This record gives sequence, structure tokens and C-alpha cells, in this order.
Amino acid sequence: MSSFAPSTGGKPNPYRRTQARGRILQALYQWDMTGEDVAEIDTQFRVNQEMDRVDVDYFSEVLRGVIGTVAELDAAIAPHSDIALADCDPIERSILRLAAYELLHRLDIPVRVAVNEAVELTKKFGAEGGFKYVNGVVDKLAHASRTVELR
Repeated sequence: MSSFAPSTGGKPNPYRRTQARGRILQALYQWDMTGEDVAEIDTQFRVNQEMDRVDVDYFSEVLRGVIGTVAELDAAIAPHSDIALADCDPIERSILRLAAYELLHRLDIPVRVAVNEAVELTKKFGAEGGFKYVNGVVDKLAHASRTVELR
């Protein structure tokens, strides 16, 4: 596991981080559906999407990090899900990967933030009731990976 300092050099703006997560979800979904190169997707979003309210450094770092560690993330998620990731709704799969990346590689993100953001993204973009599944999986992963923080 690694821990990164906040990408802005100072205290990160929570609103801009939330906006970044929404864009990361969209970009991960695009990658999952098309298999496009992560650098191409990153560039497409920076050029074609409204990014002025987004923490763009966080967007790029997490997007590239999730895609670069997807096998590790999927392996970390699998024991906590009763659905194989291949059979999971693609939006929910992308949200699980994003949350897993934050839990495993962004130790500056508190567990409660990672869990809450995953649930809120699922409520907004996922299937009806999907947030219950995502909450359960992410909560189990959090307890397995951040035991010290959750004591």
C-alpha cells in the first residue's frame, strides 16, 4: 500500500474532489466499455468535459491509478462480493474499483469519505437499490484493509 499527499499541495477542496470522483466514474466506465488507452481518455476528459470545478490532478492520478492496478483492486474486492465483478453492473463495478483504490492507495482519504462517496455515486448513477450492494462491499473491504482506522 502507498499513501500520497493531497494533490493540491494544500488542503484539498472536498467539493472539487467529489466532482473529480464523478468524472473518474465516467472515465472508468468508458475505459471498461471500450478498452481505450488511459492517456487518451484522460486527454478526452480534459479537453471535452466541463472540468473547471474538478480537482484535475486528483482526477488524473486516481483514473490512472485505478486502471494501472485494476487486477489488484478486483482481487481485493472479490472476497467481499457475492457477485463476480464480471457479472456486476458496469457502473457499480467502476464505483467499487474507485472506492477500492481510495481505500488501498489513498490513505489520506478517510474510510468514511471513501464509503460515503461510493454510496452517493451509486445513488446518482447506479441501478435502483444498487447503493446497498456497493455500501456492503466497500464497508467489508474497508474493515479488511483499514482495521487500524476503524478501531
